[in-house]
Amino acid sequence: MTRFPDQFLPGQRPFLIAEMSGNHNGDIDRARRLIDAARDCGADAVKIQTYTADTITMNVDRPEFRLEGGLWAGKTLYELYQEAHTPWDWHEALFAHARDAGIALFSSPFDPTAIDLLESLNTPAYKIASFELIDLPLIAKAAATGKPLIMSTGMASLGEIAEAVATAQDAGNTNITLLHCVSGYPTPVEDCDLRTIPHMAQAFNLPVGLSDHTMGVAVPVAAVALGAIIIEKHFTLARADGGPDCAFSLEPAEFKAMAEACRVAHAALGTVSYALKASEAGGRTFRRSLYIDRDVPAGTVLTAADIRSIRPGLGLAPKYLPDVLGQTAARDLTRGEPVSWTMLGKAP
Repeated sequence: MTRFPDQFLPGQRPFLIAEMSGNHNGDIDRARRLIDAARDCGADAVKIQTYTADTITMNVDRPEFRLEGGLWAGKTLYELYQEAHTPWDWHEALFAHARDAGIALFSSPFDPTAIDLLESLNTPAYKIASFELIDLPLIAKAAATGKPLIMSTGMASLGEIAEAVATAQDAGNTNITLLHCVSGYPTPVEDCDLRTIPHMAQAFNLPVGLSDHTMGVAVPVAAVALGAIIIEKHFTLARADGGPDCAFSLEPAEFKAMAEACRVAHAALGTVSYALKASEAGGRTFRRSLYIDRDVPAGTVLTAADIRSIRPGLGLAPKYLPDVLGQTAARDLTRGEPVSWTMLGKAP
């Protein structure tokens, strides 16, 4: 079974989270299939979201409650969240299914009652969504559980991130991971600014990952190369099935390709090293070196016409060419011989 880490550490193998969000489309059997598919595609954990339309907003049709433009244009917030929420009476069944399936399941709480529900189900961790990063009382309650706390930073200023981190730490939690995030749905690649990842890690002395809303898998792989230790990506069985988040969600084959590429990228990072690798040791023989380029009688003063820098590498290194030129052949030399100090003598 995939176990949720007790703590995320810089440099660790990337932990891959499949965000279900509302892609269950109101069908608990589909939610179960999403959990199974995420496991089969290489995800380390599945994340859901714990709210109801009434705990996250109000059923009010004022202009500020209606969405303009984008994927959800024309809906009220209440209508969107009524469609996208994961019913609370599913939670126990989904946590049990994930345990049986051998994959970790956790959630984003959106109000204090959601934390109470998730605590009753022994969630292994909490995720604070970007839009909730400024809800410091919510962060304090989640942090006070002592469980790993992952916080997305979409739309947040450096100061707001600092307030969120300080709030969690003041609640006694030092097990904090930040996720660089751009809250655009979908996010244009040019908005990603992935160089923020190492800067954020240095600024807060915390491990940092990526919550990604771009199309495709290139951005997560690049993030791993920059040190991201978590990758969170929305996941669906098929975009053609529709759903509130389907447009920027990965299908199973895409998620699997991302998982494999991220892990290859991490393995390739390795450490700072200039040592000869076992895989290249045999290649040293085929580096360039100095060879006799024509038959030379003993006593001949060697010139550039007599010596070439070629492959393979059994002769003197090319850097010694100036030292070799002008010396005499100590014996008859044959074209194709590697140059060595023993075949050279002083000029008469």
